[in-house]
Amino acid sequence: MPSSAKVDIEVDSQADSWFAKLGPGLITGAADDDPSGIATYSQAGAQFGFNMLWTVLLTYPLMVAIQVVSARIGRVSGHGLATNLRRHYPRWLLYGTVVLLLVANTINIAADLTAMGAAVNLLVGGPTRAYTVGLGVFSLALQVFVPYRGYVRVLKWLTLALFAYVGVIFAVQIPWATVAVRTILPHGSWSAGYITTVVAVFGTTISPYLFFWQASQEVEELHAKKGQQALTAMPSQGPANLSRIRMDTAIGMAFSNLIAFFIILTTAVTAESTGRRNTRMLNGF
Repeated sequence: MPSSAKVDIEVDSQADSWFAKLGPGLITGAADDDPSGIATYSQAGAQFGFNMLWTVLLTYPLMVAIQVVSARIGRVSGHGLATNLRRHYPRWLLYGTVVLLLVANTINIAADLTAMGAAVNLLVGGPTRAYTVGLGVFSLALQVFVPYRGYVRVLKWLTLALFAYVGVIFAVQIPWATVAVRTILPHGSWSAGYITTVVAVFGTTISPYLFFWQASQEVEELHAKKGQQALTAMPSQGPANLSRIRMDTAIGMAFSNLIAFFIILTTAVTAESTGRRNTRMLNGF
């Protein structure tokens, strides 16, 4: 075999190995940019422009830290967060946490499905409620009947769809110098609206269901791969798996925050070029 062919095979193998290491962290990061999160980022950019971009700089290290801890708990113990709460803490703490998570997840899923139904309505018309119910049933069926290993491969590739928000920068004119300055030195405000939006951005980005999700996905990965065991039973698997978790989570959360940044940016530019400009013209500026 020619040496060049060998090099190509080695490069392809390394690329496949690198991409194969991405899983729970990448999918969790992409899931953070759900329809309700996109709506929050859009409102932040539309209302406060470039002065809300700084939030992404703070949410990234916070997300990485808490998601790495959650993933490690799942991989080390071989159980999700709820099971670990049951094993190590009082029942009232477990039940209280699960109830709060159930309420938060129900509201979040309802918002996501409603947004998905509304999106279908914008594309093809028709009954939004029927689309919402249909999408909910379809999503539930995928969760119940599709095996994890096959489902996770599809989810990994679907994350690429979020780059559409990054692609918008090629269709609009962006003052990059202003963006850089406002990201590092924003014109903040102590108004109720500004503070509420900051809290909303942090809340939708660092969301409790993501903690449980990534820990549970690590458990799923553990059961799906032959020869893998919880690190409490097989400590020798620790270095490789903990290194994978760090890389996977760092890339996944970077992906999540990159998309959030560009959603805020594009809505800020759009608001500046349409609504705010029209307002200035009406006010005589």
